[in-house]
Amino acid sequence: MRALKTDATYQADLFGRPHQAEMTAPEGFRHWAEIFSPEVEMDLVRHIAELPFKPFEFHGHLGYRRVVSFGFRYDYARRTIERSEPMAAFLLVVRRELAAVAGKPEAAFVQALINEYPPGAGIGWHRDKPQFDLVMDLSLLAPCVLRFRRAAGVKWDRAAVPLARRSAYLSTGPARAAWEHSITPLEALRYSITLEPCFSPHQNQVARRLAPRAPRGRPLCRAPLNPSESRWL
Repeated sequence: MRALKTDATYQADLFGRPHQAEMTAPEGFRHWAEIFSPEVEMDLVRHIAELPFKPFEFHGHLGYRRVVSFGFRYDYARRTIERSEPMAAFLLVVRRELAAVAGKPEAAFVQALINEYPPGAGIGWHRDKPQFDLVMDLSLLAPCVLRFRRAAGVKWDRAAVPLARRSAYLSTGPARAAWEHSITPLEALRYSITLEPCFSPHQNQVARRLAPRAPRGRPLCRAPLNPSESRWL
C-alpha cells in the first residue's frame, strides 16, 4: 500500500509518547471505496436507526458510543463469546456484498457488531479480540480516520488511514493481531458495521503469540480512569 503521512492531528496520543514520522498501512490491511451507492447507504441507515442500541460497557464503565450485536457478542465481564440475536435481514445483504469484495466465504462471517458514534464519540487504542480471525468493516455517514500504532522499542510505529463514508476495509494477519487501532472523537454521526468470523482455539493461541509487548513501563491499552473519558470507549 502507498505510504500514509502521519499528520499531527491523527497521531496525537493521550500520553504524548514518542513516535515514528511515517509508516505504510499495516500488512494485512485492505481498503475499498464506495462499496454501496448513496441510496443504499441511506436505506441501511434507516434500518440501523431502529435497532435497540445500548451504551458500550467495559468493566463497569459506560461508553459514549452505542452498540448492538448479532450472531455472537463478546462478553467483557466473562471474557467469552456469547450467542446473540440472529442477523437482521438487511445485514445478510451487507454480509454478502462485503464477503464478495474481500473474496471470503459469506457463511464465514458469523458475528456482526454495529457501532453508533454520536458527535464527540470515538474509540481508544485497542486490538480486536483474538477470538475473531479477521475484521471486515463498513463505514456509514461521517468520515473518520483510523489510526494504527505498534510498539517498536521505546517508540511506536504509526499509520493513519482515512475512512470515507460507504468505504470498507479488511483487517487480518499483523494488521489485526499485532497493531492497535483507534478513532478520534467525531464531529458528526457515524455508523459502522463490523463483520467477524470466530477463531478456533489453535488460532486463538497463535493470535496471542503475535500480540506485541508494550514499550517498557507503557501499557498498550489504557482502561478509562473516570467517566469523563467515556468518549474513548
